[in-house]
Amino acid sequence: MSLHPLFVIVMLLSVLTGQFLELLTLFAIVLIHEFGHVCAALLAGVTVRSVQLLPFGGVAVIEDHGQLTAAREIGIALAGPLQNGIMIAAAWGLLQTGMGNEAFLTYFIQANAIIALFNLLPILPLDGGKVLQATVSLLLPYYFTMLWSGRVSIAASVLVTAYALWPLGAGGGVRLNLLMIGAFLLYSNLTDQRNLPYRFVAFLMNRETVYQQHLWTGAVARPIVAHSTKPLDEILRLLRRNQYHLIYVLSGSGSVVAAIPEQRLIASYFKI
Repeated sequence: MSLHPLFVIVMLLSVLTGQFLELLTLFAIVLIHEFGHVCAALLAGVTVRSVQLLPFGGVAVIEDHGQLTAAREIGIALAGPLQNGIMIAAAWGLLQTGMGNEAFLTYFIQANAIIALFNLLPILPLDGGKVLQATVSLLLPYYFTMLWSGRVSIAASVLVTAYALWPLGAGGGVRLNLLMIGAFLLYSNLTDQRNLPYRFVAFLMNRETVYQQHLWTGAVARPIVAHSTKPLDEILRLLRRNQYHLIYVLSGSGSVVAAIPEQRLIASYFKI
């Protein structure tokens, strides 16, 4: 587990402004939030390679060898905000019984609510962005899921950054913390979009697990119909997450000339 430089900057600003107690509280909230993701990932049988803490939550790097289904990814993503909800309920209970410091508990509830709601925004790598991407992967081929969830995240990151700069137009000050977060989200998503071809290759390399699950469960293969002149990479972009495919190749006259399992196309793709 490590601290992102953005968190370090916020820590320094908090010390300089005399808000060290608020910083410690924020750190504890973010840590518990991220432990929720880690525990959910471990319960789902997913290996967590590293966790990097940010002011609004964290980024857990997990190893996906084709076993991370959409349902599991949604469960892991929502486990973080769930911890915030539990902490809010606990603090609210203490407030109702008159236990603890009222001002601190109020701040604690507000901080948890802000972190939970911010993380549910449909921006990668926030929890809401992961939920959106996993949900869309049930409806679209995985390549287009990554493409469009990345584009939506970039647009939303621009909106966050613009909102942080908005007070400048009225002669006010910049929302510095939000500006740093917006800039980080924008940079992160632009980088992911540039790396989309490599991420897609990683997706193809993990398809063997899907094939083994298909054999184990005996599920019906999802058909893909493609003309014989269609480029190989365009056919592979039609593969869906956690579904096995048979590709039916059409001749110029429209008749089926071959039915090819997806692993043969993937093997041919990597030989090119």
